[in-house]
Order: sequence, then structure tokens, then C-alpha cells
Amino acid sequence: MTSTTTRLLRLLSLLQNGTHTGRDLAERLSVTDRTLRQDIARLRELGYPVQAARGPIGGYRLGHGATMPPLLLDDEEAVAVAVAMNIAADGSTGIADIHANLERAQAKMDRILPKRLQRKVTALRSVTDIGPAVTASREPDAPVPAETLATLATAIRATTTVRADDRDLEPYRLISWQRRWYLVAYSLDSHAWQALPVATFTQITSGDRHFAPRPLPDSDLVAFVIREIASTGWQVHARVTILAPAETVIARINPTVGVVEPLDEESCLLLTGADRLETIAIYLSMLMMDFRVDDPPELVAHIRTLARRYAAATAPE
Repeated sequence: MTSTTTRLLRLLSLLQNGTHTGRDLAERLSVTDRTLRQDIARLRELGYPVQAARGPIGGYRLGHGATMPPLLLDDEEAVAVAVAMNIAADGSTGIADIHANLERAQAKMDRILPKRLQRKVTALRSVTDIGPAVTASREPDAPVPAETLATLATAIRATTTVRADDRDLEPYRLISWQRRWYLVAYSLDSHAWQALPVATFTQITSGDRHFAPRPLPDSDLVAFVIREIASTGWQVHARVTILAPAETVIARINPTVGVVEPLDEESCLLLTGADRLETIAIYLSMLMMDFRVDDPPELVAHIRTLARRYAAATAPE
């Protein structure tokens, strides 16, 4: 026989996951209907607004109460919440006064997480940097399984190699940027530093070889990732000549848009990219500067189409 407290926690967990009939709850808890009704009454006394509905689609469910009662999370949910709070605390949320609240919530999570879960959260937190927010981004999300991130974080902390699909890598840092994850790693196949989108990995396995950390390619690995993405990491890349001094363009653009290289005192080269031509066109229009698209031809054709549409929209009747 389970204790009343253990049974109540199990009942609460079931109710937090949806509506259940009384028969279903009684069978899952191995109790009588009378005991179930007594447990429901105990939860209500503790502040949980358990609602009951009659009929063929009726049952018990948690409703909205006047106060916030304690919440039960399974292992995966607890890790997900802890990691998400960490990213929100380090990144730009755009919400005033949220950081103090997040810090308090994080402290509560840290105190109650079991050690086996705390190790996962701590490992991922300690090897992750957050990239700058980009309010104009229209790129689609690229979700990554939590287990993949946990495997990479553990390998980074232990300085052990990983095998990503057919590549042997020395992992150094995880970067979260624009709702995407990137791994800064040294490729043992190409003998080069890379910023790899984690979402493209189909299989990640931990290696058994320890490695001595190499000198990093940049003291700022977020900046390294952004430069790598601008030059190689997008589905569409563009070379654009901006008819303005490099200093002016650098001061104007979001640092995540691309890399700026001076050509002369009056012009510079912008190396940028995105997963869609439309996104690059949006970036360029936001510069409010004269420019010339050097590559790719598809972007030239797209901007010409936009130019015709804008001209037609402003033509006198």
C-alpha cells in the first residue's frame, strides 16, 4: 500500500496532464471510488482547484484557482523549464523587470532538482553562450532534441570527442542564437574550426578519447559563430557593395547581419546571408543606404521584382 502523500502526488501529476474519468483515476491509483473522492477532497483543501464534470465526456481536471499552488513536473519537463529559464535570463527578452523574477525562479529550481537532473542543467548552462537578439529576424526555428544538447554539454565539460554523423569533433562551446543552436568545434577530419548547426546532426555519439584544449579561434565565440554563419552557415549568401564608409555601415547595422569589409573611403563590402532571399532583401532595405548586389543573381532578380512592385504602388493614377 502506498502512503496517502505519495498517492496524492501521483493523483496531482495525473490531473496536471489532462482530464481523467473517476474510473480511470481509481484504476491507475489502485484505490476504491470512495478513496478517490477523499483524495480529491484533500487536494481541494490544499488549494488545488479540482473540477468535476458529469456526462460521457466528463471527469476530473484541474481548473484555475485564486492562488498558484505547487506544480509537479516530470524529469524532462523540469530540465526543459530550467534550461529555458537560463536562456531567457541570459538573453534579451524585451520584458521589463523579468530578470529578478527569473533569478528567483532559477534559485528555487536549483534547490529542488535531483542531482541527476541538476548535473544535466549545470552542464548545459556552463557551456552555453547566448547570442544577441535580432528583432527583425524571420528565419524559421530549428529545434534540437534536449538529449542531443545534454550529450554535447557533457562532452564539452569532460573534454571528450564526439562523433556527429560522419565527423569526429572536439567540442568546445554551445551557442544559442535566433532560436537555433550551434556547436563550436574543431574538426579532426578537416583540421579546422567550425560553427556547426546542431539541428543538422542526425546522430550524436560520445567518444571515448580525451583531448587537450586547443587555443580558441576567437576570444569571443559568439562573434566567431556569427562570422561563420554570415560567410558559410546560411542557405543563401550574398555579397553586397554598400556605397558608404565601412564605419558608417558598422554603426548602422545589427552586428548579427553580417561582416563588413572596407573597400575604400566611400564604400565597403557586406557579406551576409539568410535562409531566404526575402530576409536578405529586408535587411538591405533597413540599411537606408545606397547599395549594389554583387551576388547571387537570384537576389538581384528578387530586388528587381520588388522595385517594380514599389514603383507600381507609388505611380500616379
